[in-house]
Amino acid sequence: MLKVGDKAPDFKLFNTEKQEMSLQDLTNGKNAVVLFFPLAFTGVCTTELCAMRDDIATYSNLNANVVGISVDSPFTLDKFKQEQHLPFPLLSDFNKEAATAYESIYGDFVLGMKGVAKRSAFVVDKTGTVRYAEVLESAGDLPNFEAVKSTLATLN
Repeated sequence: MLKVGDKAPDFKLFNTEKQEMSLQDLTNGKNAVVLFFPLAFTGVCTTELCAMRDDIATYSNLNANVVGISVDSPFTLDKFKQEQHLPFPLLSDFNKEAATAYESIYGDFVLGMKGVAKRSAFVVDKTGTVRYAEVLESAGDLPNFEAVKSTLATLN
């Protein structure tokens, strides 16, 4: 598993506007909160991302960009982002490369699905170094948002 102090794996993924985004785009002068989530339109994922939406000013004040990443297509993520009014990018890891690099992927998930992103939270500082890493085995659990915010507070 990625640990605090490790170099965060870079990625290049498409957002809901079909533009490629990289980790470097997110950490250009800012820290980044990188959230992997299993699937759009599911209960816990909606709760998680709406919690981030409702607290986005806090993350902005902590000099952090927030991004959500799942194995859903950009088209599915676009619909989800619009319906939930999410003010941060959602990136499609359809080929499972980023989730694999972050060691945040289920071999087997519900309903026989394979290769679904594990719910995970990473704080990556401006230099691309992991400062917080939480990979949850249970998709029903939420990341520790207070620990994420505490970590960000120490970086500013």
